[in-house]
Amino acid sequence: MIIDDQGRALLTQRRDNGHWEAPGGILERGEEITTGLLREIHEETGLDVEPVGLTGVYKNMTRGVVALVFRCKVIGGRLTETDETRAFRWVTEKEVRELASEAFAVRVLDAMHHVQVPAIRSHDGIRLL
Repeated sequence: MIIDDQGRALLTQRRDNGHWEAPGGILERGEEITTGLLREIHEETGLDVEPVGLTGVYKNMTRGVVALVFRCKVIGGRLTETDETRAFRWVTEKEVRELASEAFAVRVLDAMHHVQVPAIRSHDGIRLL
């Protein structure tokens, strides 16, 4: 999750389904977590970031997928549309709640309100459990 100096979060609009989500993806086998994080962010946004801290661990109980969410700050690059991303938007807390499903919005909100201890949550792909 990329947070700017004004406390806004960057959401990307996916090309495949039109959903607004945080940039991210799946690690490749043998890939270090930080390396994968930097790769996915750059591939989907064109930005170079620095991870600030782990803000949450989220398990999709339906799909058996665990997502790690890191708060990041931009250190270079420029926003660039990709094959996966068709739009970008810097959003406030209120806008996050309006644009993203509950399961994705909570990740953004946890990153926006980052504390020392990461949040650990479960969901069904749409709603928190």
